[in-house]
Amino acid sequence: MLPRIKATNNDFDLNVLCRGPYVDAERRSFEGVTLTPLPAPRSRSFEAIVATFVATLYAWFNKANVLHIHGIGPALMTPLARILGLKVIVTHHGADYERAKWGKMAKMILRIGERSGLIWADRVIAISPSLADRLREIFPSQAHKVSYIPNGTPKLPSDGVEAAQVHDALGLTGKKYAVAVGRLVPEKGLHDLVLAFQSADLGDDWVLAIAGDADHDSDYARELRSHESERIRFLGFQTRPVLKCLYENCALFVMPSYHEGLPIAALEAASCEAPMLLSNIEANRDLGLSDDCYFPVGDVGRLSSLLATNHKARSSDSRTVKKRFDWDAAAFKTAALYRSVAAIPNDAVSIARSASRTAK
Repeated sequence: MLPRIKATNNDFDLNVLCRGPYVDAERRSFEGVTLTPLPAPRSRSFEAIVATFVATLYAWFNKANVLHIHGIGPALMTPLARILGLKVIVTHHGADYERAKWGKMAKMILRIGERSGLIWADRVIAISPSLADRLREIFPSQAHKVSYIPNGTPKLPSDGVEAAQVHDALGLTGKKYAVAVGRLVPEKGLHDLVLAFQSADLGDDWVLAIAGDADHDSDYARELRSHESERIRFLGFQTRPVLKCLYENCALFVMPSYHEGLPIAALEAASCEAPMLLSNIEANRDLGLSDDCYFPVGDVGRLSSLLATNHKARSSDSRTVKKRFDWDAAAFKTAALYRSVAAIPNDAVSIARSASRTAK
């Protein structure tokens, strides 16, 4: 999105403050956007907050007009940024305290981060309509700050990757596999999908391909991988061109999540017009697919029966999603928000964006 903003707002100075360990140290710009790697520890508990603290001080020292913070964990730094005199926008990507991987203390801190962002930020972006409504409901005094700006459907690159090569390398046959993409963590519901696939009335030549890995090794990830077989493949991390191939050639994309912010993998699948079957959580329902594209979250039996149905008609729903979630529209709305918060309509606007792990 940032290159799109830069292309139509040349007076903006956009700087992505990256977590150093996750970016190419030699790359310092991308399509007019500056990339600045900053120190960050590789730690499940402290990585995000330490990185955001460093990014906040960097933005203040370099006199940024606006600091854009992503996520409710990093939003803990919003009061510090405001005290330092920075204008702050926080993007709320979802209620991370609902994720199973966090303990009670971490969940409490995330809730404090959410509250800090809502109270101290100048504006808050919610990436789904249900999330925007919930924030306005639980923080009515801050409802005026909340804007709904979704992500768009990404255009995945091909980079010369051919379907036949990918299928040969991964042991797949076109239109004879279901694909799921996500981290190997409980809230993604992949354990339900594995059980449903094992009991589904499908031919022996059908395969379930799961692309993704765990951020940190865990008992859950090890237990999930223990189900690997000829028919259930764990593909690990895959590049975007390979994912594009999988989405375009699968019989079905499945997302059995218990929790999502805005389901990025589903938007990727929609961009490739893959038939989709999603759990009926609010974030997935926000995509606006027809009812037969959803199943009750956690209902393994229902998912199993739906896996064995004809999925071709569900491709038309994906085409509808492509039209509703548009990056150009998101870029236009975000740029307007930057300009209004910076309150510098005719001069150069410096935006420091505290990134997640990678800059795209």
